[in-house]
Amino acid sequence: MTIPYRTELRAAAAHLGRRRFLTVTGAAAALAFATNLPGTADAAALDARRALTADPFTLGVASGDPLPGSVVLWTRLAPEPYETGGGLPAARVDVDWEIARDERFSRVVRRGTATAHPEFDHTVHVEADGLAPDCVHYYRFRAGSWISPVGRTRTAPAAGARLNDLRLAAVSCQAYHDGYFTAYRHLAGEDLDVVFHLGDYLYEYAVDAAGGARKYTDRKLPAVFNRETATLEDYRLRYALYKSDPDLMAAHAAHPFVVTWDDHEVENNYADDVPEDGGPAADFLIRRAAAYRAYWENQPLRRPQRPSGPDMRLYRRLGFGRLARFDILDTRQYRSDQAQGDGWQVPGPEAENPSRTLTGAGQERWLLDGWRSSQALWNVLPQQVTFAQRRSTTDADYKVSMDAWDGYPASRRRVLAGAQAAGIDNLLVLTGDVHVSYGMDIKADFRDPGSRTVGTELVTTSVSSGKDGADRPANWATYMAANPHMKWYNGRRGYLTVTLGTAEARADFKTLKAVTTQGAALTTAASFVTEAGSPGLEPA
Repeated sequence: MTIPYRTELRAAAAHLGRRRFLTVTGAAAALAFATNLPGTADAAALDARRALTADPFTLGVASGDPLPGSVVLWTRLAPEPYETGGGLPAARVDVDWEIARDERFSRVVRRGTATAHPEFDHTVHVEADGLAPDCVHYYRFRAGSWISPVGRTRTAPAAGARLNDLRLAAVSCQAYHDGYFTAYRHLAGEDLDVVFHLGDYLYEYAVDAAGGARKYTDRKLPAVFNRETATLEDYRLRYALYKSDPDLMAAHAAHPFVVTWDDHEVENNYADDVPEDGGPAADFLIRRAAAYRAYWENQPLRRPQRPSGPDMRLYRRLGFGRLARFDILDTRQYRSDQAQGDGWQVPGPEAENPSRTLTGAGQERWLLDGWRSSQALWNVLPQQVTFAQRRSTTDADYKVSMDAWDGYPASRRRVLAGAQAAGIDNLLVLTGDVHVSYGMDIKADFRDPGSRTVGTELVTTSVSSGKDGADRPANWATYMAANPHMKWYNGRRGYLTVTLGTAEARADFKTLKAVTTQGAALTTAASFVTEAGSPGLEPA
C-alpha cells in the first residue's frame, strides 16, 4: 500500500537535496568554528585558588535533559559576566562537582572534576550518570575556594516504569528589554518534574542602558548590549546578560530544563541558511555558527548536541517511563524559506507546494519512524511555532501565518498522517513563539470543523516578550469566531503547566498582570483537560 505522507516526504527530500556552497571567506570561518576547540591549542591551566579572587558563579547553575540514570549539569565561570571572557584569562580551570540526595550534601552519590575550557567560554557540561532513576538530586560546583549555589534536579523514571502522573511546565519568549522575568520567580516555586523551554531564550535586538522596559534607575547596562548580536562574543555576552537575571537563575536552579530554540537565538524569522532580509547564505552561516555555538555553551545540553560549524542537531527524544515520550523538534534549521514573502498571507500555490518542509526530510523521517516504536501513553511534541490552523478572519479570503505550520500545510499533513499510521492516540503538541496562550483541538481537516479531532495543542505565552499584554487582545473575538477549534486565547504573560495522568492531561494557563513592573501576582487564568483516548479540550 502506498502511504501518502511517504510520497510527500520523498518530494521534500528531493527539494532539500541541494548542497551548501560557502565562499572562501565563509569556508574559512566555518573551519575556525570547527577547530577552535579544546585539544587544538594548548591553553594553560589556571591556578584557581590564586586567580579566582571574586565569585565566578555569577550566572548560577542549571541542569537538563534528564535520563533514567543521568542528567546534565551546567555552570559557567564568569567573575565579570559583562566583560568579554567573563573576566578570566584564556586558561583552563578545573571545576569540582558533586551530586547528593539531600540539600546538605550528607549523602553524596557522585562527584568528579570537569574542565572549564576557554574555547567554550569557561562553561561546564557534566553528563552525570550512575544515578538512581526517578529521584530528586542536589548538585553544586567548586572552583578554587568558591562554591556555587545549590541546584535541584530530577532524573527520569526507568524506561518501563508505570507512572501515575508527570508534571511539567512550558515556557518561551523572554525578551529582556520587554520586562522582568517575574514568571520565572513563580515557576521556581512550582512542584515540577521538568521544564520545557520552547524557544526565544534570548533576543538579538539591542538592549539600552536602562534595560528597555525595565527602566533601571539604580544601574546602567554596559554599551556592549546596545547593539544587535552578530558575532560569537556578542551572543556570549547576551547570554551573560540574560542568565544574570535572578529570577531566571532561580528557575534553572529549581528544575531540570529541556531546551530547544526558535528564531531569535540567531535572527528573527530566519529559515535554514536564509536570513530575515536576504543576503549571501555564506555570510549568514557564519553568524549562525556563532549563535549555535553560544547556545550550546550556555545550555545544559549533551555532547551529541555540540555544534559543528553552522550545524547542530538539536532534535532529540526523551522518555518518562511508559507514561510519556517527548520528541523535541527544531523547526528553524532545516525549513524551506517562508512562502509568499513571509508574514500573514492568503494561502496560495507556493505555500501549498508539497515539496515544502518545516522540519527537513531527515528530522521528519526520524519523528515518524520513532512514533512506530513508541509505547508511551502520551506522545508529546515540544516545538516552536503554532501547529493548528489560525485563520485571521471568518471571510473566505482569510490569511494565515507563513512562518507557522499554516505556511507549510503539506509538512503538517505528513506529520498527522504519520501519527495516524503509527497509531498515536494521544498526540499533544507544546508550542511557544506567539506571545499569547492558546488551547486548540488539532483537526484531521481544518476546513471542516466537524472533522475528527486527532490531537491537542497547548501554546504557552511569553515570559516577557510583548510587554504586559491583555487578557483579550484586539483580535480575540475574530480569532475565536474564525477558528472554532480554538478553545482558549489569552494575551497576558506567564507560563503553562501540564499534568499528564493515566486517564487525562490537565493544562493550567498561568498569567501575570504585568511584567514592566516587578512582583506581579500569578493567576491561573484557565484550566482544561483532555482525556486519554479521546482528544479534545474541555474546561476542567
